Amino acid sequence: MKMKILLIEDDQRLVEFIKKGLEQAGFSVETAEDGLSGYDLALQLEVDLLIVDIMLPLIDGFELIRSLRVKRPTLPILVLSAKRSVEDRVRGLELGSDDYLTKPFSFAELLARIRALLRRAGRPPERLVIEVGGLKIDLLAREVRRGQEKIDLLPKEFALLEYLARNKGRVLTRIQILEKIWGYQFDPESNVVDVHICRLREKLGSAHRGLIRTIRGAGYMLTDET
Repeated sequence: MKMKILLIEDDQRLVEFIKKGLEQAGFSVETAEDGLSGYDLALQLEVDLLIVDIMLPLIDGFELIRSLRVKRPTLPILVLSAKRSVEDRVRGLELGSDDYLTKPFSFAELLARIRALLRRAGRPPERLVIEVGGLKIDLLAREVRRGQEKIDLLPKEFALLEYLARNKGRVLTRIQILEKIWGYQFDPESNVVDVHICRLREKLGSAHRGLIRTIRGAGYMLTDET
């Protein structure tokens, strides 16, 4: 089961960026745009980690953390804020956050801090390598290997293979793939998915081409069997 993260942030462009990155890293992400709804969701949902901004509408992040610590004392909390002063960082940590990252930030650093917090909390991190049908898909290095041979994939091709691998044995429709990989509604008549599947099969080679099966009238499915 995927680890679930609750992101409480009112900058919608930043929310979309973080959400997309975390989902591609294998997490499930819920969002809230103000402190009050974020507080309610943190109590209602079984989340594994909370990411919270400080300057939020209705209830600021400091008050949210202080109140939440009473009800969820062991929930890992990462502050992500433009407030950079030592006083702000100290206050956030003293109120109960487990880490404090200032904006602007590197997504790679954000991901590393999330994984560190989950390890400290005793939660197993998401898989970093997926093995299927003789292929090794390294999610951190963004590499695919067949034995010792590296298979060079373009970013969309890698994202497509990763999505199929995470849903191994499950049929994914073209619309699902379009929404997940391209991030917006494509023309349903577009053949972009079919083109990328074809290229992916070619790069995987004849020995692994059968891993990606066409389910007529439904979509595509990745299996362990070639």
